Amino acid sequence: MAETLKEILLDSSRRPDVVTDLVTLVDEEVAEKGGVSGTVVKTGYAAVKKIKPGIIGSAVDSLLDDFAAALEPFYADYRGSGGADFGAYLSGRSDEAADALLAVTDSRAEKSSRDSIKKVYSKLRPQGKNHVQEALPRLGKLIDKHAAAA
Repeated sequence: MAETLKEILLDSSRRPDVVTDLVTLVDEEVAEKGGVSGTVVKTGYAAVKKIKPGIIGSAVDSLLDDFAAALEPFYADYRGSGGADFGAYLSGRSDEAADALLAVTDSRAEKSSRDSIKKVYSKLRPQGKNHVQEALPRLGKLIDKHAAAA
């Protein structure tokens, strides 16, 4: 069994499946959003996808190495504690885990040369931490799935 997120998520034989699963996770999280905030998220997400079809998969793939690195300390602690549910572990450290993941996207958005991407990101970012925290159980389950297959 692989012991690090790099081994689990970034292995060239598994990476395409990991990216596909992560895109599905993002699609499902966005689809489940409700209320005014959910409408903003759905509208922004649709706008990003319209700007460049396939951008979500490309973005996930390009961010995956940095996301794995950001979550590696959490995963190492989780494995060291003998945990059985990485989603529950991440939920228990949701502030720290969300901040680690958002640091990756904040940095990437800041470096983007596309003003349209920056604009959409800046509109979504204020509620970003809440949305990331809500997705952590599903993200942990996805990682557990790929860890079991590694």
